[in-house]
Amino acid sequence: MTDWRLAVDIGGTFTDVVLLDADTGRVVVEKTLTTPAAPLGGVRAGVTSALAKAGITPADITRPIVHATTLITNALIEGKTGRAALVTTLGFGDTLEIRNEHRYDMYDLQIEFPAPPIPRELVFEIDERTTAAGEVRTAPSEAELDALAERLAAHEVESVAVCLLNSYADATNERAIAEGLAKRLSVPVCASHEVTPQIREYPRMVTTACNAATMPVIGPYLTELQAWLTAEGFGASVLMMLSNGGVVSADDARRVPIRLVESGPAAGALAGVWYARRLGEERLFCFDMGGTTAKSCLIEDYRPELTNAFEVARVYRFKKGSGYPCSIPSVDLVEIGAGGGSLARVDELGLLKVGPDSAGADPGPVGYARGGTVPATTDADLVLGLLDAQYFLGGEMPLDLPAARAAFAPLAERLGAGSDADHVAVGVYEVINQNMAASARMHAVERGIDLRGVSLIAFGGAGPVHACGVATLLEAPRVIFPVNASVLSAFGTLVSPVRIDLARSMVRTLDEGVSADRDTLLADMRQEARRVLAAAGAEAGDVRYRYGLDARYEGQGNEITLWVGEGDAWPTTLADTVERFHTEYQKIYGLRIPDVGVEVVTWRVAAWSDAPGFEVPTVPVGAGDPTPNRYRAARFRLGAPAVDVPVYRRAELGAGHRFVGPALVEERETTSVIPDGWTCEVAPDGSIVATATAAAPAVPATTTAATAATEEGSA
Repeated sequence: MTDWRLAVDIGGTFTDVVLLDADTGRVVVEKTLTTPAAPLGGVRAGVTSALAKAGITPADITRPIVHATTLITNALIEGKTGRAALVTTLGFGDTLEIRNEHRYDMYDLQIEFPAPPIPRELVFEIDERTTAAGEVRTAPSEAELDALAERLAAHEVESVAVCLLNSYADATNERAIAEGLAKRLSVPVCASHEVTPQIREYPRMVTTACNAATMPVIGPYLTELQAWLTAEGFGASVLMMLSNGGVVSADDARRVPIRLVESGPAAGALAGVWYARRLGEERLFCFDMGGTTAKSCLIEDYRPELTNAFEVARVYRFKKGSGYPCSIPSVDLVEIGAGGGSLARVDELGLLKVGPDSAGADPGPVGYARGGTVPATTDADLVLGLLDAQYFLGGEMPLDLPAARAAFAPLAERLGAGSDADHVAVGVYEVINQNMAASARMHAVERGIDLRGVSLIAFGGAGPVHACGVATLLEAPRVIFPVNASVLSAFGTLVSPVRIDLARSMVRTLDEGVSADRDTLLADMRQEARRVLAAAGAEAGDVRYRYGLDARYEGQGNEITLWVGEGDAWPTTLADTVERFHTEYQKIYGLRIPDVGVEVVTWRVAAWSDAPGFEVPTVPVGAGDPTPNRYRAARFRLGAPAVDVPVYRRAELGAGHRFVGPALVEERETTSVIPDGWTCEVAPDGSIVATATAAAPAVPATTTAATAATEEGSA
């Protein structure tokens, strides 16, 4: 009996499906347009088609189905969330409006912030009080809960968030209110001590509010999905991909959907880790460009960096502080509005810009012939000859090349100076590459990382089309085009561990008296982790734990995070923990303060169980030189004419085959674009490894001003 595994990833434009036979390594993929109004429609179409291609039935899927999704991210960005209410301590109802009183741009007189995820009219206060030391001074009464429930019902709320002052120190009052409202109302209720039991009032409240606002989004979808899976005869449960690169049960995801906010990109990062180990690349830069956004993440020492906070729905994408600072563990990545559907325009200064607005799946780029009128990145790629209008999705979705070309006419007219459709399309191609390289470089600089010399792995539907252009700008020496690159994020869910990252604030000085309180807290956290992982199918004996802390010198207002090791208990001595803090602090700030005590604010536990292993088969060795399927005229840069380039079919390339750019390699779901100056070799697993052999020709100076613009201004 074969061991078939199923993964699904809902993106902003396409829904990807991967079927893997772990016994043979056979992979079957499907890519369908996302159906934003009813996400199950795209999932149903993709899964049904993939099963038919594989020649199997739903009953053959016996392992958990792994699912990544952008539903939570899109709901928060677009403001299409449920009607949620917030219950907080008397006198603190304005916290979401006050935020943290930080201006991310102190000189912007028209500074904007995103509207709170829960409006002020749906914020309710209750008379209770717990001190910062965890002492309950005032408890809510049953009569107050009755009155509060009546008010919430009158406002017809779809979910409720409960976030009380100092509930991280003692959750007695918060737990009583949450449980009381859950009994009195027929809507989901979440509490901050379950979502993010950490110090600092605004991040904890906005995280809990975002969680409640998205519960009515994910809950009905998961219910509908599981009902369909049962009706179809699937013999497996559903696991949901989290932002931290792990998976948990659908029920746990339903309770804390905010942990799914970077679900899809995290899966792509885990796929990058899998390939990094296979290729022996300790450092690998993941470049994931889909239909709506582009994501990038650096893999170091075969693991992605994690961050303990992630900002969602920024008003200005490049400005930290302009969104919701959610206290959730997440793969540390940068994401911008640069994808195949990113729309092109000419601004009031006469500069060509691309994104962040996207055509999405409906109507999509003009070439989709689904009603789009504004040209997008995919239209530019089509006009340049980088995509074949008759081979998009293997010919199942032909594109309208004349319409795509005509859509650039208004932009060419505005740009003037003899511009035509081809000129504007090349400009769009180069601007989008500059946007993505600039965002990746900025993110790396903020972390003190130099990306030069790091190999790049390209995936997503549009990633292989633009990868070499981005790699040239980042001075990356190699680009890896993996097999099934277009659906690699969905593949990443199959190699993701069952994992949960927990954090709880308990302020303690690192001295001899800390051990007892610390061990009690960690025992509770391990118990919670075992519950979550068991619900996802992990055996207790397979669970591993890693410990960390957020600490500072006494009297300081901010902390640094350090991880101290793995084990079934706290793995280091007190002296070693203190020394590790001094060392890490010195790395960041250039000094240590040994005569000042060290204070821990938050304790962290990462718990995981490794995903089941498998191997993919090698491809047959290629005999002789590869033979092009045909030739096609394509343009690669401004100032250069179109040239006839060989077009290879990826399925016809064998291990060891070599060819040089310019060249195009087509597969059903994407096209790998190899400009001149690159040499390619097919690896044993079918990956195409492109190595830079010469610097790309410079962009002519006369065209730079009209094209080199990022999302927020001129490059």
